[in-house]
Amino acid sequence: MPDPIEAIKFRMEQMGMNQKDLAEAVGFKSRVSEVLNKKRKLALDMIRKLNTTLNIPLAVLVQDYQ
Repeated sequence: MPDPIEAIKFRMEQMGMNQKDLAEAVGFKSRVSEVLNKKRKLALDMIRKLNTTLNIPLAVLVQDYQ
């Protein structure tokens, strides 16, 4: 399975979204950049919102990553 962060970036690109759009969708304006740069892990609430907003399977989002 793909890396969760790479899957998020890929899906954002497919949907024409930028970091600001993602922040508005998941509600974590201050944390989106940290998550996408792998400085902060995905929180459960964010995983749920990403699953709904970007249609990324939960199995991909809950994987451990570095």
